[in-house]
Amino acid sequence: MERGRPASTRRGRAAALAVTVVCLAYAPIAVTELWPYARPGAPALGEWVLGRTVSPEFVAEAVRDRTEPYARSLVPLIVHSVLGGLLMLLGPVQLLSAVRRRIRLHRAAGTVFAVTGYASMAGAALYLVRTPPEEAFSGAAFWIVLATILVGTVGSVTFGVLAAVRGFPDLHQRWMLLCYGFLMTAPLLRLEWGALPRLYPGLDILDVNRVAIMHLGALVSFGALLASRALDHRTAVPGLTGTWCPAPVLVAVHLAGAAGLALLAVPFLDGGTAGRRLLLAYLVPYAVMYAVIAVRAARARARGSLWAAEEWTLHLAALCLAPAFSAVAAPVLERAFGLDRPTALIAGVGIGCGVLAYAAVTVVSLRILHAREAVKRRGARPAPVPTVPVPVTGGEGERA
Repeated sequence: MERGRPASTRRGRAAALAVTVVCLAYAPIAVTELWPYARPGAPALGEWVLGRTVSPEFVAEAVRDRTEPYARSLVPLIVHSVLGGLLMLLGPVQLLSAVRRRIRLHRAAGTVFAVTGYASMAGAALYLVRTPPEEAFSGAAFWIVLATILVGTVGSVTFGVLAAVRGFPDLHQRWMLLCYGFLMTAPLLRLEWGALPRLYPGLDILDVNRVAIMHLGALVSFGALLASRALDHRTAVPGLTGTWCPAPVLVAVHLAGAAGLALLAVPFLDGGTAGRRLLLAYLVPYAVMYAVIAVRAARARARGSLWAAEEWTLHLAALCLAPAFSAVAAPVLERAFGLDRPTALIAGVGIGCGVLAYAAVTVVSLRILHAREAVKRRGARPAPVPTVPVPVTGGEGERA
């Protein structure tokens, strides 16, 4: 044990190691996952593992439910899956090369990552465009969540690349971590395929996926936030004064969040055992995330770390607004896609936390850019960001 290192450093290393292990384990699963659909009987590591952790019947059901939807777009899906396996390998390379300041490796791997990400998402987009939502694997709610993840991934990597080109390493870091968080929904979903049937015996693949999408978007965006804050040790940002989330705003978003939770809870509670199971899958992770972010924000304020407090608070406000967004989105999705009420609710909840986390990173980015503009207006030069370990091309990134 590293006795001289703070507990936060040890936790950070443990988290990075866990993510790396998951990525390395999932990469061959992603690469081989769709081979049996192109050539029946071809080896698929994921099916082999799932058949031994759950049951062969569960695997057969999953294959049966995926065969027809995937048949329309098999080639694009294979491209998406194989390149997705490559992205799983490139993610840890990007993180470790950034932390260890291997600038050339980071830039080269980053270029490959961006190009691969766009190509992989293009394959997924073709599948979604060619497949009506109600005919997609696991239904319309799953289709809507996949489409939202796709848009979030492409948007995140685009803003990350732009931030790197413009020389904003702190913004580049946040957007790329969020991008990789969205990509991590794939391996985490497979882990839930193995775990949820043990927790809820008898659930079919459709119900397992519905339970999973109630919280996966929230968990991956929360992980991206934790990583961003762990890598940013600044107590202040030059030019940043005051807050964009004062007490009245915090009160308002909490009231909106409470109203949203109530509007969501009632129909799920009326849905019997299945509805209560879905609500529990949403509320437990939500409560944990809320507690962690609120405590971190309070601790940052107590020790005078204004920038950390501001970022935690902005994300807390976004998390509070997520249930309200979901409650409003559900009837919109119901009418736009012709969904039944339960499916629309699941879809609304499935995209809520991810969409609001994306919005929070956008607001955080604007907050930093606004602070730098304030420094420029005063005729001073913004200080470099030496504590952010993400080397980028040009501008401040060369000095960081």
